[in-house]
Amino acid sequence: MAKKNRAMMVGSIGAGKSTLTKALLGRTNDAVKTQSLIYDDWIVDTPGEYTENPMYYKNIMATSLEVTHVLFIQDATKKKTIFPPGFSTGINKLPIGVVTKADVESADIPKAIEKLKRVIPKGPIVITSAEEGRGLEIIRQLVQYNSLKEMRMYVEKQLDDHVIFNESLYK
Repeated sequence: MAKKNRAMMVGSIGAGKSTLTKALLGRTNDAVKTQSLIYDDWIVDTPGEYTENPMYYKNIMATSLEVTHVLFIQDATKKKTIFPPGFSTGINKLPIGVVTKADVESADIPKAIEKLKRVIPKGPIVITSAEEGRGLEIIRQLVQYNSLKEMRMYVEKQLDDHVIFNESLYK
Protein backbone atom coordinates (compact mmCIF):
# COMPACT_ATOMS: atom_id res chain seq x y z
CA MET A 1 0.00 0.00 0.00
CA ALA A 2 1.30 3.45 -0.90
CA LYS A 3 2.18 5.73 1.99
CA LYS A 4 -0.23 8.62 2.36
CA ASN A 5 1.42 12.03 2.40
CA ARG A 6 1.02 13.95 5.63
CA ALA A 7 1.80 17.57 6.47
CA MET A 8 2.87 19.12 9.78
CA MET A 9 1.90 22.72 10.57
CA VAL A 10 4.48 24.83 12.38
CA GLY A 11 4.20 28.50 13.29
CA SER A 12 3.76 30.96 16.12
CA ILE A 13 0.95 31.04 18.63
CA GLY A 14 -2.11 32.58 16.95
CA ALA A 15 -0.68 32.35 13.40
CA GLY A 16 -3.76 30.50 12.17
CA LYS A 17 -2.52 26.88 12.13
CA SER A 18 -5.67 25.37 13.65
CA THR A 19 -8.00 27.56 11.60
CA LEU A 20 -6.12 26.60 8.44
CA THR A 21 -6.25 22.91 9.43
CA LYS A 22 -10.02 23.06 9.84
CA ALA A 23 -10.43 24.86 6.51
CA LEU A 24 -8.16 22.39 4.66
CA LEU A 25 -10.17 19.48 6.03
CA GLY A 26 -13.51 21.15 5.25
CA ARG A 27 -14.55 21.36 8.88
CA THR A 28 -16.82 24.11 10.14
CA ASN A 29 -16.32 23.85 13.89
CA ASP A 30 -14.37 26.63 15.57
CA ALA A 31 -10.62 26.22 15.91
CA VAL A 32 -9.35 25.98 19.46
CA LYS A 33 -5.91 26.64 20.93
CA THR A 34 -3.72 23.62 20.25
CA GLN A 35 -2.28 22.32 23.53
CA SER A 36 -0.57 19.20 22.17
CA LEU A 37 0.03 17.48 18.84
CA ILE A 38 -3.24 16.90 17.00
CA TYR A 39 -3.32 14.28 14.25
CA ASP A 40 -6.30 14.86 11.99
CA ASP A 41 -6.50 12.99 8.69
CA TRP A 42 -3.41 14.09 6.68
CA ILE A 43 -2.45 17.04 8.93
CA VAL A 44 -0.49 17.24 12.17
CA ASP A 45 -1.23 20.51 14.01
CA THR A 46 1.48 21.57 16.45
CA PRO A 47 1.28 24.02 19.36
CA GLY A 48 2.83 27.41 18.59
CA GLU A 49 5.08 26.97 21.61
CA TYR A 50 6.98 24.27 19.68
CA THR A 51 8.21 26.91 17.24
CA GLU A 52 8.45 29.90 19.57
CA ASN A 53 10.73 28.19 22.09
CA PRO A 54 13.94 26.58 20.78
CA MET A 55 13.80 24.12 23.71
CA TYR A 56 10.88 22.48 21.87
CA TYR A 57 12.62 22.17 18.48
CA LYS A 58 13.30 18.54 19.37
CA ASN A 59 9.52 17.97 19.32
CA ILE A 60 9.32 19.42 15.81
CA MET A 61 12.22 17.21 14.69
CA ALA A 62 10.68 14.08 16.23
CA THR A 63 7.25 14.79 14.74
CA SER A 64 8.79 15.50 11.33
CA LEU A 65 9.74 11.81 11.15
CA GLU A 66 6.03 11.04 10.77
CA VAL A 67 5.30 13.46 7.91
CA THR A 68 6.26 14.08 4.28
CA HIS A 69 5.75 17.87 4.21
CA VAL A 70 6.15 20.76 6.65
CA LEU A 71 3.94 23.84 6.32
CA PHE A 72 5.71 26.90 7.70
CA ILE A 73 2.95 29.31 8.72
CA GLN A 74 3.53 33.08 8.66
CA ASP A 75 0.72 35.35 9.85
CA ALA A 76 0.49 38.30 7.42
CA THR A 77 -0.64 40.58 10.26
CA LYS A 78 2.51 40.00 12.36
CA LYS A 79 5.51 42.29 12.01
CA LYS A 80 8.05 39.61 12.96
CA THR A 81 8.71 35.96 12.32
CA ILE A 82 9.72 33.38 14.88
CA PHE A 83 11.58 31.19 12.41
CA PRO A 84 15.37 31.45 12.20
CA PRO A 85 16.83 31.99 8.69
CA GLY A 86 17.00 28.73 6.74
CA PHE A 87 14.92 26.90 9.36
CA SER A 88 13.35 24.62 6.73
CA THR A 89 16.76 23.31 5.68
CA GLY A 90 17.19 21.69 9.11
CA ILE A 91 14.12 19.52 8.57
CA ASN A 92 14.55 16.95 5.81
CA LYS A 93 10.95 17.19 4.56
CA LEU A 94 9.33 19.03 1.67
CA PRO A 95 8.69 22.64 2.78
CA ILE A 96 5.65 24.71 1.94
CA GLY A 97 5.48 28.33 3.07
CA VAL A 98 1.99 29.54 3.95
CA VAL A 99 0.94 33.14 4.45
CA THR A 100 -2.19 33.20 6.61
CA LYS A 101 -4.78 35.93 7.25
CA ALA A 102 -4.29 37.47 3.80
CA ASP A 103 -7.88 38.76 3.94
CA VAL A 104 -7.30 40.90 7.05
CA GLU A 105 -7.08 44.65 6.41
CA SER A 106 -3.77 44.99 8.29
CA ALA A 107 -2.15 42.12 6.35
CA ASP A 108 1.24 42.89 4.79
CA ILE A 109 1.46 40.06 2.27
CA PRO A 110 4.72 41.14 0.56
CA LYS A 111 6.44 41.38 3.97
CA ALA A 112 5.12 37.93 4.99
CA ILE A 113 6.41 36.44 1.72
CA GLU A 114 9.85 37.98 2.29
CA LYS A 115 9.95 36.49 5.79
CA LEU A 116 9.08 33.04 4.42
CA LYS A 117 11.72 33.32 1.68
CA ARG A 118 14.35 33.56 4.44
CA VAL A 119 12.93 30.46 6.13
CA ILE A 120 12.47 28.40 2.95
CA PRO A 121 15.32 29.04 0.49
CA LYS A 122 13.66 26.70 -2.03
CA GLY A 123 9.99 25.76 -2.19
CA PRO A 124 6.46 26.99 -2.80
CA ILE A 125 4.83 29.82 -0.86
CA VAL A 126 1.03 29.98 -0.81
CA ILE A 127 -1.03 33.03 0.17
CA THR A 128 -4.15 31.93 2.02
CA SER A 129 -7.35 33.03 3.64
CA ALA A 130 -9.10 30.30 5.60
CA GLU A 131 -12.18 32.54 5.77
CA GLU A 132 -12.39 33.01 1.99
CA GLY A 133 -11.01 29.58 1.08
CA ARG A 134 -8.14 31.20 -0.84
CA GLY A 135 -5.09 29.00 -1.48
CA LEU A 136 -6.54 25.90 0.19
CA GLU A 137 -6.76 23.73 -2.92
CA ILE A 138 -3.21 24.69 -3.85
CA ILE A 139 -1.94 23.42 -0.48
CA ARG A 140 -3.94 20.19 -0.84
CA GLN A 141 -2.36 19.62 -4.25
CA LEU A 142 1.19 20.49 -3.18
CA VAL A 143 1.03 17.94 -0.35
CA GLN A 144 0.33 15.23 -2.94
CA TYR A 145 3.72 15.75 -4.60
CA ASN A 146 6.84 13.90 -3.53
CA SER A 147 9.61 16.24 -4.72
CA LEU A 148 10.46 19.93 -5.03
CA LYS A 149 10.68 19.43 -8.79
CA GLU A 150 7.08 18.16 -8.95
CA MET A 151 5.90 21.03 -6.74
CA ARG A 152 7.74 23.60 -8.91
CA MET A 153 6.15 22.18 -12.08
CA TYR A 154 2.70 22.38 -10.45
CA VAL A 155 3.26 26.00 -9.33
CA GLU A 156 4.54 27.04 -12.77
CA LYS A 157 1.30 25.77 -14.36
CA GLN A 158 -0.90 27.77 -11.99
CA LEU A 159 -2.62 30.88 -13.26
CA ASP A 160 -3.29 31.74 -9.63
CA ASP A 161 -1.28 34.62 -8.17
CA HIS A 162 -1.68 33.15 -4.68
CA VAL A 163 1.31 30.83 -5.13
CA ILE A 164 4.95 31.36 -6.03
CA PHE A 165 7.96 29.08 -6.12
CA ASN A 166 10.85 30.61 -4.22
CA GLU A 167 14.41 29.78 -5.20
CA SER A 168 16.21 32.62 -3.46
CA LEU A 169 19.12 31.79 -1.22
CA TYR A 170 18.66 34.01 1.84
CA LYS A 171 17.90 37.20 -0.10
